[in-house]
Amino acid sequence: MKFLLVILLILFNHSLYAEPSAAQQTLENNAVLKELSPVPDLKKWADTEPQPRNYPQQPPIIPHTTKGYVINLKFNKCLTCHSKDNAGLSGATPVSLTHYFNRDGVVSTKIAGRRYFCVQCHVPQIDGEAWISNDFQPTK
Repeated sequence: MKFLLVILLILFNHSLYAEPSAAQQTLENNAVLKELSPVPDLKKWADTEPQPRNYPQQPPIIPHTTKGYVINLKFNKCLTCHSKDNAGLSGATPVSLTHYFNRDGVVSTKIAGRRYFCVQCHVPQIDGEAWISNDFQPTK
């Protein structure tokens, strides 16, 4: 029985490579792309002061790179500098007190689960032109 399962897995795996990968196919007629688009050259903010917000209640943007940051259930790299215990030592902006309230409004000594994964709301800012034009104006 195990032998049959191994043979089936090998055949299935082989069938995956029989056609071009999804990354190389277009939506029109399943034509295969000859080459992939080049990776865009993005300029990133150097570590800077906090950037101004564009509208009320906008989550602050991250004024530094987060490349390589680990944020999972066991560890959050952001909190090594931004937790209320570490912000004074690192000079980083401390996490807002609102992040310590759960959805029922009960305050805790730990970051609320719905606010723990920082990059759900906060994003690193890049210094570059918009890829899609728009007429957005910040509030005054």
